Amino acid sequence: MSSIQNSFVTNYISMNDIHIKDILRIEKESYNYPWSEKIFNDCVKNNYLCRILELDNELIGYLISSIIQDECHIMNLCIKSNFRGLGYGTLILNELHSELRKLKCKIVFLECRPSNDHALKLYNAQGYNEIGIRKNYYPAPDGYEDAIMLAKNVDW
Repeated sequence: MSSIQNSFVTNYISMNDIHIKDILRIEKESYNYPWSEKIFNDCVKNNYLCRILELDNELIGYLISSIIQDECHIMNLCIKSNFRGLGYGTLILNELHSELRKLKCKIVFLECRPSNDHALKLYNAQGYNEIGIRKNYYPAPDGYEDAIMLAKNVDW
């Protein structure tokens, strides 16, 4: 965590309907193929683990994951572009891992674009390991892009 972060107040809290508008702005700025408002609303309403990260009351990141039995699947994790590379992705993952320990989850899965170097660097630094490839998983301008499948054991 950088020293500048220590002078700000961060909150990792549950996502709800009032956050969706800000999340959609970040999502659309971050991805060529963003999730729709309906997808976010459905996740919030259907008991997915939906969290946001606020910095001094500004929403700067979010996480959506599903939990089935003792497994977690990260479906969407995003940090607002001007806050990337400052440790906030690490903070969200650390908070998630802490939450998963309390829920007795044993493993976390996710998919990541091979072209998303920053995300891959974050996940590798957090101990995620490549476990496979999903062919033609993500839409891309020239067709589809594969997904790297990653996993991490959650230590209790």
